Amino acid sequence: MTLEVLGVQRNRKFSPNHIGNDDAIFSLTAQALEKLGCHVRLCCEDDFFKQDETPERYIFTMARQKAVVKKLQTVESDGKIVVNSGFGIENAFRINMHKALLGSNIPVPESVIVSTAEAGESVFDQLPGKGYWIKRGDFHAIHKEDVTFVSNPREGKEMLREYALRDISDVLISQHLVGDLVKFYGVLGSDFFFWFYPYEHNHHKYVDYEQINGKSLHHPFDQAELLKVASASATALGIDIYGGDAIVGKDGSFHVIDLNDWPSFAPCRQEAAAPIAAVIFQKFTQTAS
Repeated sequence: MTLEVLGVQRNRKFSPNHIGNDDAIFSLTAQALEKLGCHVRLCCEDDFFKQDETPERYIFTMARQKAVVKKLQTVESDGKIVVNSGFGIENAFRINMHKALLGSNIPVPESVIVSTAEAGESVFDQLPGKGYWIKRGDFHAIHKEDVTFVSNPREGKEMLREYALRDISDVLISQHLVGDLVKFYGVLGSDFFFWFYPYEHNHHKYVDYEQINGKSLHHPFDQAELLKVASASATALGIDIYGGDAIVGKDGSFHVIDLNDWPSFAPCRQEAAAPIAAVIFQKFTQTAS
């Protein structure tokens, strides 16, 4: 039996500095699904949204547009199989993500959720340490300004005004953690897991973040525990294909600072494509009739 499969690609505006990388992993996954016996039709987010009917029952997607995510949720509720799930994709939006991770006892930075229209300098007093990260609450980072470091409450108050002027109503403010930034990629239901130090491989969206976080010092940590926590984080959000970032402290402890639905897998996409396709295929075939 040949499975008729639809692949919904990510709109390029949701791939800041990673357009080619996102296209590459999606294309490799489609090719791997074809080798498994699927017939794959690809379309962009905008075309998928405009379609009145989607003949394929099986959909794999990197979509991010909110309206498209809602449509994915609708067709999923109507019986189509979607990977990553549209509900999981929405769970990965910033504030939703933080709440889900916190509710699953995942180690995350101390944070507060505030309204940009109401918050003042005093909101920063709730967080320990020096320096703060302000992140748009309703979505992922599309522009550099969507994740901003401020060194004190006065700068923070001014930045909140900037967010309000950009019609971002709510933000997540997190403590700045000192330690090594580690990036990881994983696929639930497979043995695939890959982690690395992004600054050492020139793999980061915005170059000046390294000046804030500092160079990697290679603090030792339990890699098996990172895999366990990363998998638990993806499970909490309901996404199968995932990636994220963690800060490793000098004592070996770590905190998950971000988790994304289907990132680029850029440094390991050749190795990742087959496991990604295998898990997608398994989810499709276990429900095939």
